[in-house]
This record gives sequence, structure tokens and C-alpha cells, in this order.
Amino acid sequence: MEGEAEIDRLPIDLLAHIFVLITSFTDLAQASGVCRKWKQAVKQSLGRRESLSFAGWKMDDDSTARLLRSAYSLKELDISRRRWGCQITDTGLYRISMAKCISNLTSISLWGITGITDKGVVQLISRANSLHHLNIGGTFITDDSLYAIAHSCPHLKTIILWSCRHVTENGLFVLVNCCRKLESINVWGTRVPVDCFIALLTISPALKIKPRGLSLNVDASMLPIA
Repeated sequence: MEGEAEIDRLPIDLLAHIFVLITSFTDLAQASGVCRKWKQAVKQSLGRRESLSFAGWKMDDDSTARLLRSAYSLKELDISRRRWGCQITDTGLYRISMAKCISNLTSISLWGITGITDKGVVQLISRANSLHHLNIGGTFITDDSLYAIAHSCPHLKTIILWSCRHVTENGLFVLVNCCRKLESINVWGTRVPVDCFIALLTISPALKIKPRGLSLNVDASMLPIA
């Protein structure tokens, strides 16, 4: 059409490919408001992404859940709190849990989100059955979340519980007993006694318990015989 801008002649698929390269959600929101064609292309670009990070962005429950509804191919989700960070609550986790991509996620980070509790975490984790990596450090979760992880995430390989001061040895025992593929667990800043970690190694001798400086004083006689 005469007078039409060159970029307006691009097909939606190509526009979507371009928008996949944009990491700023502010820019994506502005692009979405240009016209109906661009809005559709932005939506398609979200459906092609395998990784999304909201870390450092001022995201709330509604905006985060709305974006994830279109992210059909997502594998990795980072909504950790950095600087201003995400203002996610249990309500947001519930809405996020309803997105189609959640069952396919292999990695989730909720690091430092202080506005969430076991209620929201349990709702999200109960639908995230493909998880390999989980970071819930710096939150106020309790053993209830660990029980949900233990029974919903059989493929879990690593978990970060950095400064989760409300988890106890009971939750850790259930977690390690049920998640037989667990390779690494970060317990820095927890209030769990060292004896608990020794007991965890009797369940899973190959388990890497971080931080590395933690002195467990474990010898071969304390571990099960293969």
C-alpha cells in the first residue's frame, strides 16, 4: 500500500521473531500499544520464549500472570526480587499456577520474595511437576512448602533454601527421601542443626550440601553400606 511504512509490511511471524529479542517489558508493552498487528506479534513472541526473567522489574500479580498466560513454551521462570523487584503475593502465585506453561517449567526462582507464604508456594509447586531447579531462598516458607515440593517434584535436582529460617529437619528429611534425583541443596542461613545434615547424607550419600564451608565431620562408618 502506498505510503505504508516499511516495518508495517513485515509479516506477524517476523515481527514476533524481532520482539523475542527485546528483554525490556516496558518496551514490549509500548510495542503492544502501537497497533493490533504489533499487539498480536508481541503475544506470539511471548509464546516462543523458553526463558523469562522479571528480576529487577516492578511487576505485580496481574501483569505477571497476564504475560505468563501467553508464554506457552516457557521452561525457565525467574520472578526473584532484586532492587525494586517483583511485588508478587500469594494471589499472584495462584494466578501464575493456572498458566499452561507451569507444568513444563524446569526452573523457577522465587528468591527474596517476602510477600509470599506457603499458601501460594504450595499452589504453584503442586502444578510444576517437571521442575529440576528451584530457588526459594530468602522467603518465609515452612516445612509445608517442602512437603509439597517433595510430593510434586520427583525430578528435582537442585534447591536453594538460603536463609529460609522456618524450615526444619522434618521438612528436609521428607524432601530428600522423596526427591531421589536431588543432587544439591543450599541451606546457608537456616537454623537446622548440623546433625540433620549428617542424617541427610545417610539417606543420599552423593548429596551436595552447601555452603561448602559447612563442616559435617562425616566418615565412612556413618554412611550406609552400598
